Amino acid sequence: MNVLITGSNGLLGQHLIPLFLQDKQFNVIATGRGPNRIPERDNYIYEAANLRTPGAAANLIDKYKPEIIIHCAAMTQVDECEKNKDACWDMNVGVTRYLVQAAEKVNAYFLFISTDFVFDGLKGPYTEEDLVNPINYYGTSKVAAERIVHNSKLTWAIARTVLVYGVATDAQRSNMITWVKNNLQQQKKIKVVDDQFRTPTLCQDLAIGCKLIVDKKATGIFNISGNETLSPYDMAIKTADYFNLDTNFIEKISSKSLSQPAARPAKTGLVTEKAEKELGYNPHTFAEGLEIVAGELNR
Repeated sequence: MNVLITGSNGLLGQHLIPLFLQDKQFNVIATGRGPNRIPERDNYIYEAANLRTPGAAANLIDKYKPEIIIHCAAMTQVDECEKNKDACWDMNVGVTRYLVQAAEKVNAYFLFISTDFVFDGLKGPYTEEDLVNPINYYGTSKVAAERIVHNSKLTWAIARTVLVYGVATDAQRSNMITWVKNNLQQQKKIKVVDDQFRTPTLCQDLAIGCKLIVDKKATGIFNISGNETLSPYDMAIKTADYFNLDTNFIEKISSKSLSQPAARPAKTGLVTEKAEKELGYNPHTFAEGLEIVAGELNR
């Protein structure tokens, strides 16, 4: 069974590939921008592709005719999306449309990765049934992409997630844990907000959640995240404590003191009860996640 994973060079893509390779029923086709950045190069196909180019998605899907497509590729830098709305729309909405249109021709099962930023943050944490109301352009683009998937002729699922952390090979961007650790190790002061709340997600948990959805050919929306509500400041302190780093370099600030181009929802986070009951999803605690990240960093 052919499974196509877009955005394979990203944090989630790098964890999905080995997970699907362990299951011998799947033939993995991975695609990303530029060269393959994953050290593990055996037993799967990598195709470099710019999916924003008209025809690229159709050519890829026509060539491999995947039964399953997991669409991870996205422009996720929230401020960059706000400043470059055309690029954000092309990547997050246009590419999704291209993939869905091509997927319909081969009747593929389609799993789309979405975000808690589809919500306004006024009453989190959110269930799958809560109404979306994004307050930044990134969230707006993901809502539009979700609707393309929802209105398609495909058998589909949407996995919403939150503030994903973990370790990637040759990662182009750091995430919350590595950012805190790297700065504090260099004794650099960092400013971290304490008035936003999320349910941070270990990347391995997100990958496993996606695999559970695919294995069951589940349909509809699923919240795949951690289940502890923490502020970024809470995360920074816990990270510093775990790695025995000086918390005095962490300055607690209000989000109002930051002049960020994009608004952030105050309290999101996701309720994972549906995924736990229907899929058997069982996320790690943040403390367990830190231990897993530390083990990967020490390899």
